[in-house]
Amino acid sequence: MDYLQAFKISASGMAIEKMRLELTAANLANMHSAAARADDVYRPLRLQQQTVPLQFGQQFEQMVIASGGGSRVTGVTPLDVDARMVYEPGHPYADAKGFVAYPAVDQTAEMLNLNLALRTYEANVVAMNAAKTMASRTLEIGRPG
Repeated sequence: MDYLQAFKISASGMAIEKMRLELTAANLANMHSAAARADDVYRPLRLQQQTVPLQFGQQFEQMVIASGGGSRVTGVTPLDVDARMVYEPGHPYADAKGFVAYPAVDQTAEMLNLNLALRTYEANVVAMNAAKTMASRTLEIGRPG
């Protein structure tokens, strides 16, 4: 078993989830930031990722084409959602009808996204620790007694 590859897969997963947490934090932080125009309002961001396949030699050696070589970020895209219009006639950004444009950040969805990212990060840590333990035990097997 290639333990270095297992470490790389877990590390890429942890990096992805760290970035997902950062984007969720940015979405929640900008949830109440108003804009003068609805077109200028903050748009919630989402992470786009892709599985990195193993190289041919690794696939041939392991005879397992279905297993991947980790993940990578392919982009960060803003969601195409309309601004949330709130009636606040005294606000400096209020339009002629008294409405202010706020980002359409769904707090519940963001908290679910945050929780999922945390659990996935933890799962990658557990997988990395398991690979580390297996590598350590393998070295112990080969030790003269």
